[in-house]
Amino acid sequence: MTAFDRSASPLVKPVRILALALAAGAMSLTAACAGGGKPEDTAYVARDVESLYFAAKDRLDRGQVKQAAALFDEVERQHPYSPWARRAQLMSAFSYYVAKDYGQAISAAQRFLSIHPGNKDAPYASYLIALSYYEQISDVERDQQTTALAKTALTDVVRRYPESDYAADAQLKLDLVNDHLAGKEMTIGRFYEKTGKWLAATMRFRKVVDEYQTTSHTAEALYRLTETYLALGLPEEAKKSAAVLGANYPGDEWYEKAYELMEKKAPGFTS
Repeated sequence: MTAFDRSASPLVKPVRILALALAAGAMSLTAACAGGGKPEDTAYVARDVESLYFAAKDRLDRGQVKQAAALFDEVERQHPYSPWARRAQLMSAFSYYVAKDYGQAISAAQRFLSIHPGNKDAPYASYLIALSYYEQISDVERDQQTTALAKTALTDVVRRYPESDYAADAQLKLDLVNDHLAGKEMTIGRFYEKTGKWLAATMRFRKVVDEYQTTSHTAEALYRLTETYLALGLPEEAKKSAAVLGANYPGDEWYEKAYELMEKKAPGFTS
């Protein structure tokens, strides 16, 4: 596994649905307001809140997401106490996300949560933070700090909002993140094993078995543990790893290799 494949878990409908819901909800805010002329689509010009919001929405609809985000930010800056400000915060975060400016998306969503922690849209804000970290995950050869942040954020969505529209997708992405983190441990473990650092390798493979046992890397990790324990002169520990491998993956190629290895290095291990 050399790169993290996000194609298996595409952006789910709730993101688009909420963006539409936010826009539709904004229409209700105008029900008691008089209409006005179309404003100039330029940020940092003082204007009424409705015109400013819909200037931002128009930019978003036209795919000018960075300009849209800046205008949504202006709604909050110019009209911080308006009901539009709360909605604009989420629309700003969404616009930054679409623009792939994930740092700004996270900041905007976190600001929303800090001001409106109990709001009905809090699950979405948390989900958007998790998505923004998730989209930045790099391949297993690089530092995994962002991957760890994605795991924390996705776990938070599942734990805090289990009944929300976003929990199921967050769990799916969390499974992929765990597989990615396990892959990183395996890459490091294989390197240590190749260079004869048996104890260091064992610790990495042990971590995969203990912390990421539901991932696709567990069978190989158990085989590698069998190898490294034998290299360390610990045939009984190797036997335990091979036995767990056989019990959980009896027809797997890694068990077949472990069986052959044990028969060669520690004959009679199955007795």
